[in-house]
Parts: sequence; C-alpha cells; structure tokens
Amino acid sequence: MAKPKKQSRRQFLASTAAVSAAAFAAPYVKRAYAAGSISVGFWDHWVPGANEATQALVDAWSKKENVEVKLDFITSQGRKLLLTQAAEAQARSGHDILAFPTWYPAQYAELLEPMNDVVDPLIAQNGAVNGTVEYLGKVDGKWLGVPATVGSQMKGPCSRIDLLKKHAGIDIQAIYPAGAAPQADDWNLDTFMTAAKACHAGGNPFGVGLGVTSDSVDSIGAFFHAFGAKLVDANGDITVKTAEVEAALAYLQELGPLLAPDAPAWDDASNNKWLVSGRGAMIMNPPSAWAVAKRDAPHIAEQCWSHGFPAGPNGRFGPFLPYFWGIWSFGRNKEAAKSLLVHLSQEESSRAMVEASGGYDIPAFANLTKFDTWAKVEPPKGTLYHYPDPHGHQVLSIAAAPAPHKIAVQIYAQGVMPKMVVRLMQGESMKDTLNWAENEVEGFMRT
Repeated sequence: MAKPKKQSRRQFLASTAAVSAAAFAAPYVKRAYAAGSISVGFWDHWVPGANEATQALVDAWSKKENVEVKLDFITSQGRKLLLTQAAEAQARSGHDILAFPTWYPAQYAELLEPMNDVVDPLIAQNGAVNGTVEYLGKVDGKWLGVPATVGSQMKGPCSRIDLLKKHAGIDIQAIYPAGAAPQADDWNLDTFMTAAKACHAGGNPFGVGLGVTSDSVDSIGAFFHAFGAKLVDANGDITVKTAEVEAALAYLQELGPLLAPDAPAWDDASNNKWLVSGRGAMIMNPPSAWAVAKRDAPHIAEQCWSHGFPAGPNGRFGPFLPYFWGIWSFGRNKEAAKSLLVHLSQEESSRAMVEASGGYDIPAFANLTKFDTWAKVEPPKGTLYHYPDPHGHQVLSIAAAPAPHKIAVQIYAQGVMPKMVVRLMQGESMKDTLNWAENEVEGFMRT
C-alpha cells in the first residue's frame, strides 16, 4: 500500500484557506434535524396559485431532508396574522417559522432567533438588500428574520398610458421603456403636479389616497422622503418644524384638491377600485389593481404601466414594504427551520414564487430582481418591467423612517402624515398643523 504524500506547511495552509473561504460563501447548511418536524406559518397570498407554489417548494425540501412540515397559510384579513404573532409571543409556543410584515420583526426582537448566520451568506450569494429591508429587519447588528420573497411589494405609480398622453402629453412608456433603463431625468415633482392638474381638468384625477391605512401612508411617505422631510430623525429627535416638512406639506396641500374627491376617506381597496372603474389616470399600488383590471376590465389593464416615483429635491423614493420569515427563539427545531428558509431563498425558489404571484412579489436581494417575469407579463407586454426597479434608479423607502422603530411604527399606524395634509386642506394653518403633529409625536415618545 502506497504511503500518502506528506503535505508541506504551505500546501496545508493553502488548502485550509480554500475550504474556509468556501464555507464562508456557502449558505447555511448545518444539518442536525434528521427525521424531525417543524411547523410553519406563512402569509396567505391573495394571488390564486401563489400558495400552491410555496407549498410545492416546502414539500420538495421536506422530502429531501426527511423533515415533516406542517404548513399553515394565515390570512392578514381581520389582522389574523398579527394576532397569531401576539398569541404565540405571549404563550412562548407556536410555529417554528412565522411570517412578519414590515415593523413586526422589531416589535418582537427579543423573542426572535438571530439570523445573521443565514442572512449574511445569502447576501453574499444573492446580492445586497436595500436600506429599508435592513432598517426594518436588522436591530443592533442582529438580523431578526430572513427577507421574504412572498408578500414583499412596491407601491409605485401605475399610470394609464392613454390618459397621461391625452390630458398631459406624457408618454410614460418612453420615460420608462420596457427592457431598458429609465429616461426619467424630467420625471420630477413639478412634472407630476402639472400632469395632476391636466388629468384633473380632463376628468381623470390621480388616485393617491389621503386616508390612514397603509396604501395612503406609504404614498404620502414617499412625497415626504422626496423633500427630505421627516417628523423624527434617526436619533429620536423631533424634526416636525423644519423647512423640509413645510415644503412637503405645501406641495401636498396644492396636490390634494387635484386628487380623487374622496381621497381623504380612502382605504386600501379604494385605489384598486379607482383604477378599475376607469376614472383614474394614476394610482400608487402593487400590481394587484392591474391584475383585477386584467380580470374584470381588460381594456383598462391594456393601458396600465407601472413605473418609478417622481424625483424631488432630496431624490426619488419608491415605497417598499418587505415581509420577513422569522424563527422564534423558543422554536423546537431551529436548525431545520433555518435550512428551509435557505432553500426558499435560493434563486430558483424565488423565481418560482415570483412567477406564481404574477410578478406581485419582489425578492429583497439585488440579484433576484432581474427575473424575466416582469418583462413578460401582459397586457401590455412589459407593463411590470419597472415595478421591481431593476435598474435601481430610486431609493426604496418606507414612511416614517428613519425614526427609531417604536416611534416610527406609531407615526405610520396613526397615519400622521396624511392627516397633516387633510388638516391643511380643511383650512387649518400651517402653524397649527405643525403644532398638532409635534404634540402627536411627543405623545408617542411617552408611551
């Protein structure tokens, strides 16, 4: 029998370094859960067939790893998903993996398993996540969950191609051409205001909500960001009475009367109805409204084009709401749960979920926002190409950031920013509106 060749110290160090580098680059692969089981609670998708695609991915992993998975799809209607989170947190028992929207990872930060060992390698593999994902999903250096494909969405403008041309002389397809980078240097807040005036005069007002539910808050938040306006800064200091906030409010006070006449009373279904009714020249929403139009009013869907937000003095900001998959610190089988989340975060898994949602879902990782799904869906072909912002020409944002989470979530949930706009529209002075908002924020800080 031949003796094995003896390695030199240099050869040994070189091979060890190579193995270490490969291990660092690879996603989480630890396996200590053979023949185990896990319980999973995911958001119940509104798109027909989307849940089935996720189920198939989970089933494939379950068979391969010999782990039994109990998968529940939990609706967000009636706040059932949020109630499930609260009940499990209180009982210290429940699903091993649970879906968490936007602000909720931070709310349960002390009860969530650190996920740096999963997320950091995924970022190395799939590309960086945007700043909003990090702001919402990472606290004090600790990743609280894995950025999820399912449920993560943009709420950028969706315009009627024909009505923008007819009333405002704007060819939105030329500004945001399918399959190519935006030509949006002149797509700014001044252009937006001019178009809003023209479409209002033409009988097809823009559909931007001024209510207190998520769609309205997200839309108004993007305008605030475009002016560099924030009510509370990252240090927790109140910044209501600033030139930037006054500038944002002055703009929105002028824009408000040009919107749908009942915009202050809108909920999250209103913009969908406004587009499908044929009365609106533009709304701000993920492709759910277009999908409903495709089913119920195809002649309207054929004229829809999703695109970027207009640029303001502080830049161009697109409202982005991410979902996360979190693991409770009291979970029974954390290793298996982490392995499943790695599987669901692979490129092919993300592609399958995006396809099943008809392009509604947007992966958080930069390299996974260039699938051909968004370029292929129709009518018209390319209508969703710019929806996931594949060229990164805007900052993906969330209203009330960069305030500390405990304050930001209250500004968001109470709809403070759209309320400020409505107060001005009702005749209140700028001074009184700013005083009211400052008092509101001070109250949030005391709770």
